[in-house]
Amino acid sequence: MTIKAVFFDIDGTLLNDRKNVQKTTQKAIQSLKKQGIMVGLATGRGPGFVQPFLENFGLDFAVTYNGQYILTRDKILYQNQLPKSLIYRVIRFASDKKKEVSLGTASGLAGSRIIDMGTSQFGQVVSSIVPKSMVRTVEGSFKNLIRRVKPQSFDNLVTIMREPIYQIVMVASAEETAAIKEKFPHVKITRSSPYSIDLISVDQSKIKGIERLGEMYGFELSEVMAFGDSDNDIEMLNGVGIGVAMGNADDLLKADASFVTSSNNNGGISKALAHYGLIHFDIEKSFKSRDENFNKVKDFHRVMDGDTIETPRGYALKDASHRADFKIEELVEFIHAASQGDKNKFTQALMDMHSAIDKAAIKVQDKDNTDSPLVAQVDALTDLLYFTYGSFVLMGVDPQPIFETVHESNMGKLFPDGKAHFDPVTHKVLKPDNWEKQYAPEKAIKKELDKQLQKSLQRLEKEKA
Repeated sequence: MTIKAVFFDIDGTLLNDRKNVQKTTQKAIQSLKKQGIMVGLATGRGPGFVQPFLENFGLDFAVTYNGQYILTRDKILYQNQLPKSLIYRVIRFASDKKKEVSLGTASGLAGSRIIDMGTSQFGQVVSSIVPKSMVRTVEGSFKNLIRRVKPQSFDNLVTIMREPIYQIVMVASAEETAAIKEKFPHVKITRSSPYSIDLISVDQSKIKGIERLGEMYGFELSEVMAFGDSDNDIEMLNGVGIGVAMGNADDLLKADASFVTSSNNNGGISKALAHYGLIHFDIEKSFKSRDENFNKVKDFHRVMDGDTIETPRGYALKDASHRADFKIEELVEFIHAASQGDKNKFTQALMDMHSAIDKAAIKVQDKDNTDSPLVAQVDALTDLLYFTYGSFVLMGVDPQPIFETVHESNMGKLFPDGKAHFDPVTHKVLKPDNWEKQYAPEKAIKKELDKQLQKSLQRLEKEKA
């Protein structure tokens, strides 16, 4: 699967609990940018809040206010204002129910001091350490404390609503959400905090905003990787090609994600990007090849084996035989596919392969072998690699995106205990029970081949014209 764009939620995802972007994440973003992969934000925050992130990290664009407002570093791409009549009704409802409300303008949230405090750096840190069972207690105590100083002004909200408003934030517990939804059936309610809800237009969302950007910049949702940690990320993670839930995410989000990574405090973003081969960890004393496919396979062995070989060495005969077995299995599969299900033709092809092995054995034994075992093994494997590329050339197939798909599938071979399991004899990596359902690459390979066939036909049509 080719990834053309990566999107990050902000709170609990791009930011750690200290409200900083980890250095590993910063390096990962720069690596993505160097590869030509677009990087953006998808957040419930407003455009004023995200602008420094766009500037400081060179991000391409941001979907803000849950899809209501989309921008780049230097221009606005899309805006969807909430109707004034709706805003007024929500304000009236909140006033009657004594609920705090903030209105999302282009410059930021305005209105509630409670919400201002809750969305501040201090409030976000506090919310990350308060147990969910105490949310309502803390919420009630906090509201009463603020109101003793100065209750929220209804008239002030009516004044603010003269500006374009893109999102409404209301203090409300999870138990109150259904009743508010029933009161306002023509709005979409989403939640990124246990203390408040976001109200937006019914046809808007983070995934809808990403889809709009895809239409503008030439990528499909299947070519997007997205990261999130909250309820308002569920639709986004389910709608893109690869949806990654942070280790600190809600259980509901983790259940449907393509992959669950480490937390926002433990390099979760860089680890997931490395898992899918989009970046490579710079391990001390580990060499990096100019061949990016080699580096991806090296990442696979580092994850599965826990270490890699950094000094050239040849295989012992037993290990070499096992590696040859892996390749022979793929060659038999190659021949079987070419036989198109004809058992007689397949049997004859296998007999021809046995004859070819016997012929090759005679040829190599008659050679004057003066090379070292290491040189001879590397020479043979390089020829095998060259022949493999030649086979793709003669098929007219670009192997790069297909290699990426297979790599992603192989990286999914970790078992639920977080470890790789191996065949006790050959040391071949085994597949978890859910691997075929979640990671088998055949469907993605077919999709890529269909795309390459379509492009080929389009080229032929142009040549005829």
